[in-house]
Amino acid sequence: MITGHQFIAGREAPCDHAPFHAVNPATSERLEPAFCDATPAHADEALRAADGAFDALRGATPETRAQFLDTLAAEILALGDALLERAHAETGLPMARLTGERGRAMNQCKMFAALLREGSWAEASIDRAQPDRQPLPKPDVRRVLLPVGPVVVFGASNFPFAIGVVGTDTVCALAAGCPVVVKAHPAHPGTCELLAHAVFKALRQTKLPDACFSMLHGRGTEIGIELVKHPLTQAVAFTGSLRGGRALMDVAAARPTPIPFYGEMGSINPVFILPGAIQENKAKLAENYVGSVTMGVGQFCTNPAIVLGLQGSDLSSFVESAGEFAQKAAPQSMLHRGICESYEAGTAVWSTIKGLQLAGQSCTEANSDATQAPCRIYTTTLDVLESNEELRREVFGPCSIIAQCPTMEDMLNFARNLEGQLTAAVHGTADDLREYAPLIRVLERKVGRIIFNGFGTGIEPCPSMHHGGPYPAASHSFFTSIGTSSIYRFVRPVCYQGFPDDCLPEPLQNANPAKSMRLLDGSYTRDPA
Repeated sequence: MITGHQFIAGREAPCDHAPFHAVNPATSERLEPAFCDATPAHADEALRAADGAFDALRGATPETRAQFLDTLAAEILALGDALLERAHAETGLPMARLTGERGRAMNQCKMFAALLREGSWAEASIDRAQPDRQPLPKPDVRRVLLPVGPVVVFGASNFPFAIGVVGTDTVCALAAGCPVVVKAHPAHPGTCELLAHAVFKALRQTKLPDACFSMLHGRGTEIGIELVKHPLTQAVAFTGSLRGGRALMDVAAARPTPIPFYGEMGSINPVFILPGAIQENKAKLAENYVGSVTMGVGQFCTNPAIVLGLQGSDLSSFVESAGEFAQKAAPQSMLHRGICESYEAGTAVWSTIKGLQLAGQSCTEANSDATQAPCRIYTTTLDVLESNEELRREVFGPCSIIAQCPTMEDMLNFARNLEGQLTAAVHGTADDLREYAPLIRVLERKVGRIIFNGFGTGIEPCPSMHHGGPYPAASHSFFTSIGTSSIYRFVRPVCYQGFPDDCLPEPLQNANPAKSMRLLDGSYTRDPA
């Protein structure tokens, strides 16, 4: 049963403050029950409980935390069709997509469990003492990564499982040993509540404190600001818009003691078509491009919003093919009415810009009552693109612009002037990559992930993945929000000098019981010290 309550350290907290309902985006049906905005008192209770549980969680063995994550994966699956059906009702996402995303969320739990068991992620480093060194003795110095404390997580609208209550942010923070307070997304609060039950069941089965996790609802901005401002919050993870992310980023920086804010805030993800690609199979490239634009109704932060190619007959044929594929793309329901209205407003602004032409859009009329959005592919010249800032802003949804560049140098100059991006894609041949290597060098300074002959949509959660980029794509380009390296957002290095062996954290003890890889006197080894 979904209650609509706040969940604070295992306790259900009913409230009647500013009630709201989830709405089915495909039918406009109001879904029961009512949910309420959490209050500052709820935020304070949740974070005090989290701080109180911090020592127990960080003191739990890596194996205990790994067992919790494995158990959480099983509890997510145990929610069965009820989870999928509620998420489908609240988001309009197809059941097949949700089933796949549930699998991704479960696999992320197992991936971090494996990371904990292997142990090398903690980056233990040991420099043993040399008491006889001249002219001064060398002390015993050891360093390891330790959890920072309570973390606040803002769930995303477009991935209710994989970047939500049990998404990467929550899972890697708990794996690191940090209690978590989740701000549930107001567009799918019932889904969030079901997943919160799974977290508490997993905590109890592995005998970890309920206070390691809380979840608060809120439709407005007030509760999010309270969570970020709270003095016990030690880090924040956010996935969403630049506007919302920047506002919270400023709150985190303005605290008496500023804290790290890890925001993933969107991108236009430019695509550069080099001469070899446009000559090989223009129609297939156009089909794959429109497929990427319409994937998930364009509601991915890696959606390819701008394509650049050399003007000429080959690019004109590509534009024509892309327009035809856009016409065949049926309108689909977006996640909620607010996103759909923003999409229509954004493309309405584009339609007023002189020199921007519509190459093709969905032939089937969109049903506005069902928050449906048509695919729209536009084309223009590079001059128009560069002289209209509105065309270089992210419009969240199934739309994209193909820009015609007079020369490769013009394309390179556009890349040089890019803001920070999550991804950039380059299409061409191996010879193209060699000939136009300066483009890759420029993109290495601008983006977090460069894709060759593919598109940014579809992220593989794995140790090598980097999902981030220079501002404004993300708040800190050094860190990823997807993959096992995301755990490094919630730990910090602590150095121990001259400590007795049995008083050190386990990863630094001489015996190396986990047999993890450590840096021992400058050389990597799994051997005891």
